[in-house]
Amino acid sequence: MKKSLIALAVLGSMVGAASAQSSVTLFGGVDLNARYNKGGGKTFKSLGTDGIYSSRWGVRGVEDLGGGLKAGFWLEAAINPDDGTTNASRFWHRRTSVSLMGGFGEVRLGRFLTNQFTAYADFDPFGTNGVGDMSKFQNVLGSGSSSITRADNIVAYYLPGNLGGLYGSAEVAAGEGATGAGANNKYLGLRLGYAAGPLNVSGAFSNADVDTSNLDFKRTTFSGSYDLGMVKLMGSYTQNKFGARKQSVTLIGASMPLGSGTLRASYINASANAAAEAVTGDSKQFALGYIHDLSKRTAIYGTVSRVTNDGRASFKVSGPSAWTIGGGNDNGGVEVGVRHTF
Repeated sequence: MKKSLIALAVLGSMVGAASAQSSVTLFGGVDLNARYNKGGGKTFKSLGTDGIYSSRWGVRGVEDLGGGLKAGFWLEAAINPDDGTTNASRFWHRRTSVSLMGGFGEVRLGRFLTNQFTAYADFDPFGTNGVGDMSKFQNVLGSGSSSITRADNIVAYYLPGNLGGLYGSAEVAAGEGATGAGANNKYLGLRLGYAAGPLNVSGAFSNADVDTSNLDFKRTTFSGSYDLGMVKLMGSYTQNKFGARKQSVTLIGASMPLGSGTLRASYINASANAAAEAVTGDSKQFALGYIHDLSKRTAIYGTVSRVTNDGRASFKVSGPSAWTIGGGNDNGGVEVGVRHTF
């Protein structure tokens, strides 16, 4: 009897140790807002989503393999909380990945945000969300490239976090035999940055071979921020290139702690060369917003934005898909909403 009790106690301690070495987390959040849009001779009142946070849910986990080595997985799906739908084409739209992590850094495989996207998204005061979002100005110039925000079939390597502020990653995405335009045939992304104290600077380059032609879609981004304490200054410059077509997107922004929240502002200038005017024109945006934190998980917010378009440019602030903006039409938007994360 005593031997049985001892064996049971040992087994229980082993199970406890195993569970302590692994973790699985359910996470996500919901962001909804009342939104008003005007432009192109039309006005829309709608229940908008993702004003300061991309609504999502997911599950992620890490297992300690011993010797400083860990394994992890991440599954993340986008949700549309205004009508309860998800991404129509793929359920785990946002991220599906498995990783090995250790003192050497991280090796990650699957589908996730490209380092070229995070190179400018990390320095957008509005986090590429809502009517103040800057990512809408990034044009693929008729290349059909789909590996802009995320890419499929990525093999990535991330530097470890103990290099004195140096960070970076390299990504390669396989074409897997796809040859049609926009099929995300092949993708290469490189990013290197330095973050220490109030300073954060980054440079990134990507090349997307979208079809069997000799033309690749290329993107280069330089970005940085400096925290002065009372205000954090941010900026980025991106050049998109496809053959003779070129577009540059420049952002100047700032965020400032104010009471129990944060005041945010940005100015964006997107300009195209003569060759790119066949698919887009020039555009500018001013945006101003405030987030008031009710807790660590809940916040209320308000944002206003104005876009001016020239030539073929038809960029619009976030709004309902039924709201279309013809080339050269100015437009704007106002949103007031709530975000809750878990």
